Amino acid sequence: MNFTLQSLIIKFFKFGAVGFSGLLIDFGFTYFFKDVLKSNKYIANSIGFSLAATNNYILNRIWTFNSADPDILAQFLKFFGISVIGLLLNNMFVWIFHDKIKLNFYFSKLMAIGCVLFWNFFANYIYTFTS
Repeated sequence: MNFTLQSLIIKFFKFGAVGFSGLLIDFGFTYFFKDVLKSNKYIANSIGFSLAATNNYILNRIWTFNSADPDILAQFLKFFGISVIGLLLNNMFVWIFHDKIKLNFYFSKLMAIGCVLFWNFFANYIYTFTS
């Protein structure tokens, strides 16, 4: 892995930009399942998060990390595994901010995403996109 602080910062900002597209997908599908279909808020949150993680894998593979790893399935499973841990952390933060502190659900979700961003970036930088 060719490491410079500048390349790390560029990758982090690209990862953040990709994450923003995922945030739109996440919030859109969470809203649809929670408020339109009246699904459980944690199921809705999980669906939104999972669809966003799939989007984010594709964009991060192509743009952020320029990955040429031919084993796309193994790489996706690594990325998704990290995303599942991120999902658990995300739900924990939503629970703390929304259920315990009583903040607005969507504000709580936004704060949770911010908290999990650093886990997702560094875990994927070190483990998923190592080549």
